[in-house]
Formats: sequence, structure tokens, C-alpha cells
Amino acid sequence: MATSIQVVFDCHDPDRLAKFWAQALRYTLQPPPPGFDSWEAFLQAEGIPESEWDRASAIVDPEGRGPRIYFQKVPEGKTVKNRVHLDLNVGGGRTAPIEERKRRVAAEIERLVAAGARQSRVLEEQGEYCVNMFDPEGNEFDLQ
Repeated sequence: MATSIQVVFDCHDPDRLAKFWAQALRYTLQPPPPGFDSWEAFLQAEGIPESEWDRASAIVDPEGRGPRIYFQKVPEGKTVKNRVHLDLNVGGGRTAPIEERKRRVAAEIERLVAAGARQSRVLEEQGEYCVNMFDPEGNEFDLQ
């Protein structure tokens, strides 16, 4: 049996990044535990000081197939290139004609830039096409 995983982002603003990545991946913010109508109610019941309520956030695949993605607040900012990044497969794969892949990627660039991403560069070689992007805190990801 495979080991389940969660992907963790160190960040400055967990709520902001969770909302961005929920949009990017078509995930949802993780709902509070059963018996609580909000995370604030849960955190208060757990005795977590209000000053600590912004320390984390998480998103989940509404269909339950993808990994949970967790965002944790850290004091330091991002300083170097990511060693791991996400590829968002939005173009339709190699079986889709290259012009169709480019059209789909362009539409996704527009959607994610409106949500706070920045475009970096286009990579096109040997039949591959992808666009390097940055999330609102500068984490790299690719649209392909």
C-alpha cells in the first residue's frame, strides 16, 4: 500500500496562500472539525490564543483524490529557488495539439494572474510546452 502524503508550504501568510492554491488547484479550504461551525470556534475551544490563529491553513481536494496541502507560517522569507515545485497539467497532455495546449495554458495564466500569480518564462522544446509561474509569495510552479 502506498503512503499517503500532504504537501507543505512554508509561508508568510497561510490564509492568503491557501486561498490562492485552492483557486489554482480547484480545491477547497479544509472545513473545521466535526462539531464546529468555524476554525475560530475550534481554535477557541482548544485554548489557542487568538494571536496564533493565523499560523496555518489547509486545502483539500473536494473529490478526495489529491493530497491535502498545508500552509504553515514561518518567520523567514523565501530566498532561493524551490527545490520542489508543482506542475499543473492544464494543457491536455501531449496528445492535444500544441496550439490547443498553448490556448489552455494561456487561459490558465490569465485566471491565476488575476488570483495573484506572476508569469515568469515560457519553456518550449522537444514537443513540450510549459510556462513557469510564481504564486503570491514567489514559490515557483509550472503550467503545462
